[in-house]
Amino acid sequence: MLHHPTIDKLQHLRFNGMLKALQEQQGLPQWEVLSFEERLGLLADRELTEREDKRLQSRLRKAKLKHHDACVENIDYQTPRGLDKGLVQQLAQGAWIKEGINLITVGPTGIGKTWLACALAHKACQLGYSAQYLRLPKLFESLQLAHGDGRYQRLMTSIAKTDVIILDDWGLTPLTASQRRDLLEVVDDRHGHKSTIVTSQLPIDQWHDVIGDATIADAILDRLIHNAYKLPLKGESMRKRHSRLTKPRVSKA
Repeated sequence: MLHHPTIDKLQHLRFNGMLKALQEQQGLPQWEVLSFEERLGLLADRELTEREDKRLQSRLRKAKLKHHDACVENIDYQTPRGLDKGLVQQLAQGAWIKEGINLITVGPTGIGKTWLACALAHKACQLGYSAQYLRLPKLFESLQLAHGDGRYQRLMTSIAKTDVIILDDWGLTPLTASQRRDLLEVVDDRHGHKSTIVTSQLPIDQWHDVIGDATIADAILDRLIHNAYKLPLKGESMRKRHSRLTKPRVSKA
């Protein structure tokens, strides 16, 4: 049995994974055949795993993903919606994030754009990158308030430093002059070294009109679209489809 002072020292050092593994090893005969170096290696592996898991959970909390359960392993490729499986699997490797490439997914409502974006952001967190979900209308509200209370630069810096951001619900309404300027700042700060995922019901060729001012629209789209993978989706709403599949049948009398 391990002496209590050693347990106290491990707790003091916050080697919680190592402590758990060591307590599990105590009294089990299969561990006695291992050498000291082998047992120490197992303890170190457990500690590393626990710490990596804590860091992952911290990144996911900060990401505030809309769909917490979304992950690339559970992506539905069976439902016909034009999803490019090869491209998704390529994106799951994470090279696009390292290169600061964007991702644009467009399609009708309910087709799974936001869920897919969250799944890729979740994968980014697993790979050690930071991520954040931002619904564009809500982001504009936050930036407007930040202009007035002195938090604007701090908020913009936080967005600029995040490895992957999701701009959800792009193009729901035409942008105001201040929204255009804020969006240009966000996109320009991230261009070429951070990745942005955009989801929209609106086809890309209509984005220019939604932004409004031709000069600013050109600047935003040049930084956003020309350095981006495209994942267009089509077909019936998956929410509608799921509702039909789960709707209880009414028995006839």
